[in-house]
Amino acid sequence: CYHYFIANLFVINLLIIQNRRIKMSEQMPNFDYDADEVINDFKAKFKWPKNDEVDVIVKPPKIGLKLLISALLTLVAGSVAYYMMLPALNIHDTNMYTFLILIIALFMVFFAIICKANKKIERREYVKKKSLIPAIIVGVIVVVMAIGWLFGTTFFRASAYSELMPVSDGDFVEDFDEISVDTVPRIDESRALTLADQQLGLLSEYKSQYVVSNTTTMINYNNTPVRVAYLEYADVFKWFNNTKEGLPAYMIIDLVSQKVTVVNCIDEFGACIKYSPTELFNEKLVRHIRFQYPTEIIDTPNFEISDDGYPYWITPVLDKTIGLFGGTDVKGVIITDAITGESTYHDIESVKTDADLEWIDVVYSANLLLEQYNYYGKLKNGFWNSIIFQNDVNLTSQGNGYIALDDDVWVYTGVTSSEADASNFGFILCNQRTKETRYYQNGGAQEYSAQQSAEDAVQNYKYYATFPILLNIEGKPTYFMSLYGDSNTVKGYALVNLEDKTIVGTGLVDTMKSDTKALNAAVENYIQALKDKGMVESDTTADDYLVEDVTDDTADTDTQTPPAQSDGNTVTGTVTDIKSAVNNGNTYYYLAVDGTYYYISVSDCMDVLLVNKGDTVTITIGGEADGSFVPASDVVRG
Repeated sequence: CYHYFIANLFVINLLIIQNRRIKMSEQMPNFDYDADEVINDFKAKFKWPKNDEVDVIVKPPKIGLKLLISALLTLVAGSVAYYMMLPALNIHDTNMYTFLILIIALFMVFFAIICKANKKIERREYVKKKSLIPAIIVGVIVVVMAIGWLFGTTFFRASAYSELMPVSDGDFVEDFDEISVDTVPRIDESRALTLADQQLGLLSEYKSQYVVSNTTTMINYNNTPVRVAYLEYADVFKWFNNTKEGLPAYMIIDLVSQKVTVVNCIDEFGACIKYSPTELFNEKLVRHIRFQYPTEIIDTPNFEISDDGYPYWITPVLDKTIGLFGGTDVKGVIITDAITGESTYHDIESVKTDADLEWIDVVYSANLLLEQYNYYGKLKNGFWNSIIFQNDVNLTSQGNGYIALDDDVWVYTGVTSSEADASNFGFILCNQRTKETRYYQNGGAQEYSAQQSAEDAVQNYKYYATFPILLNIEGKPTYFMSLYGDSNTVKGYALVNLEDKTIVGTGLVDTMKSDTKALNAAVENYIQALKDKGMVESDTTADDYLVEDVTDDTADTDTQTPPAQSDGNTVTGTVTDIKSAVNNGNTYYYLAVDGTYYYISVSDCMDVLLVNKGDTVTITIGGEADGSFVPASDVVRG
């Protein structure tokens, strides 16, 4: 018995020990695990259920609260989207439909997440079932947009499109008699921006904080064609540093004299420009106007100044007159005070007839005017004629220019056939304030062909011609062009006959030693070419077209306007100031000697890099005064 008892006790002890080992193994962590199993486990928590896994559809608890939370989240996200997209609450604005679809999509996404449709199979099917109505709404929106677009196409509404722009015949000799050589713009927008950049580079209080806007507006300012340019913050850090005060100035570039005037808004008007496209939040111009006029479809604002120089933003208000989205036209303008932000709306008829609003120049953009004329030229005889027969179908030629006439700015472009011939059979003038359009049946060379003729006449200099402007010289339609060098400076002028592009007259600044003399030389050479071809009487003179060479000693800029200098002359003196600026990738240095700034490109004279303040230099004049500066061809120290 004793031995039997001992044996049983041993067995019991073995069982206890084994049980303890089992419990200890359960408590100890298992280091022999599979990483893929852990990852798959994690994915399963966020796995979107499959249709074949659903056994029952269960309505989530507190559905009313979930709908409310979804709506509140959609409201917040939608407000952010509206703040960024700025759609017009107008059935004619495609952005509004895009915004509505985005709102519906946001609501359904928030609702699905709150209902945990990505975690619970049965709730996913519930959300999917409830998504049917929003999906139908989106479908209806898309169908409405498609139908509205379809019934606004030129296929169905060719006649309506052709009547968007009324066109009348103009008398070339009578209308162009007012445009003289001494008032025609001599520089284009690119050169105007270069001059503005150069002027800003000389204003130490502005140049490190601001840059000149890359767009300008051509206006007829007190019967003088000019371009006005506003300033922009150099970068976001400069915006943080200066936005509280705003933009301190704007620039006026005279397209005839090439003089730049910097208008200090604080000195002139007591405050800076607070509302502009360069702002970031509520002062951003388009956002400011949208909050004031939430239902209006607005075009790109134009920076303009009144006759007394006060800055405004002129924003065209658009209307879709054909179908839902077709037949774009202007129904009015919003005039926004650039300093205070106060805005007023004026319908288009008031802009055309109210004498107090005649200072406004740009209501219809050049693109819109040319688009409407092309509808007229293509569709006036029906849609199928524009495609198949093309009887009397015409289009505007490539490119356009601007002419100051009748105290307004007119868009000029040639008219050619639909086959894009090398010649024009007429041209048009379109008033940017009233949309008045005049057609002139004067055929001849296309603009680009005239540019080539002008460039061929000076091909050894490798100058390039600007887009031409039409003039009336001895009753002959004549293309006027400026000739530019590689440094984007005016090197001369060219006149090319519209009817015969081989009749060319040129005058070069480097040869004539003066900008005005170069212009007069081009006129005289052109008149002589007309006489040689027998197109005018042999006793015809250029006296009526010559420009008087007058030096204006008064300047409205912060720097002194230097007197005219002749090429080849030199100036020796002490450098009192040095500034630099980068224009079109080229670095220019501006050396102040005796109160006058002389500028030269580093690529033309490497020695200018060695010049310091106080050095005595000899500067070789490179041409006539360019606005407020004198170009130099060489700089020698000592």
